Amino acid sequence: MTTQPLVSIKGLYKIFGGNPQSVLPQVLKGMGKAELLEKHQHVLGLRDINVDMREGEITVIMGLSGSGKSTLIRHLNRLIEPTTGSIEVRGEDVLTYGEEKLRDLRRNLMSMVFQKFALLPHRTVEENAAMAREVRGETQAERLAEGRKWLERVGLGGFEKRYPHQLSGGMQQRVGIARALASDSPIMLMDEAFSALDPLIRTDMQDLLLELQKDLHKTIIFITHDLDEALKLADHLVILKDGYVVQQGEPQHILLNPNDPYIEDFVSDINRARVLRVRSVMQPINGQTDFAGVVDADDNLEHLIGLSGGDTYRTYKVQSNGEDVGALDMKALVRALVPAAASDSSTRRS
Repeated sequence: MTTQPLVSIKGLYKIFGGNPQSVLPQVLKGMGKAELLEKHQHVLGLRDINVDMREGEITVIMGLSGSGKSTLIRHLNRLIEPTTGSIEVRGEDVLTYGEEKLRDLRRNLMSMVFQKFALLPHRTVEENAAMAREVRGETQAERLAEGRKWLERVGLGGFEKRYPHQLSGGMQQRVGIARALASDSPIMLMDEAFSALDPLIRTDMQDLLLELQKDLHKTIIFITHDLDEALKLADHLVILKDGYVVQQGEPQHILLNPNDPYIEDFVSDINRARVLRVRSVMQPINGQTDFAGVVDADDNLEHLIGLSGGDTYRTYKVQSNGEDVGALDMKALVRALVPAAASDSSTRRS
């Protein structure tokens, strides 16, 4: 896994309207969404987006309805063209691609999982899973074998000959994931992929994605409006509001250090004990030898509370992959459960 981003978005703006280029100078000078609509009847979809997406990580882009998250993901494979900015994949600006290179990008580099499943009703489950391979011109035997392999991985072995209407919603979304995986694309775009599912099925799908990711190390760009889902899945979290990035970074850091009142409100109702990990609140060992026990750096704080019985005078040694990495004082854990106020030094945008 490299340290360089696989996908890099730089200075991206999207303006919807009759003549976006005519109003771009005003937007670049700071004109906001409401003023642009009132004075020029154009809609500011995205404003100065700068995000790096690293290979093998899950980047979650979240925000409320109208924040620009689905607009942003559709720029990556150029289903939407930006007003200005650049989108680099492996160091190449995809906005310079002609039809042939763009077709290759969509066929071989990026796959997409949709909210509404987007399965072909007249084709069997295995035929749907093999669609990307069919587009590439592979033989029927080759593509169906690949489709069946990934259906097995997502827990649908034995359902290959069924049709989509014979499956539950969760099963249909598993077919969508199998189809994306069968394409063997290094980048997966997932636009509100689980939001149409019932809560329990949605949790199962999140767990499935994380389980697959342990083995496959795909670069996943995942869109959601649900903060619990974002915190569960994200290696890198990007929070949008009105088309701009309010805060981005490691989810645990954002939860502990909100830099804007908007983020404060977002995280205020989160069950912090269930979401926060030991690694986020541990301290250096500093020669200490007296510990109540050993815990894993990725354990959540809820686990520690149960382990300690609520005793705030205990301290635990923290390990990762069998190595000592820190110490956790239960008093520090309790402090971490109190929501933090937005940093006064943060830069806020109107």
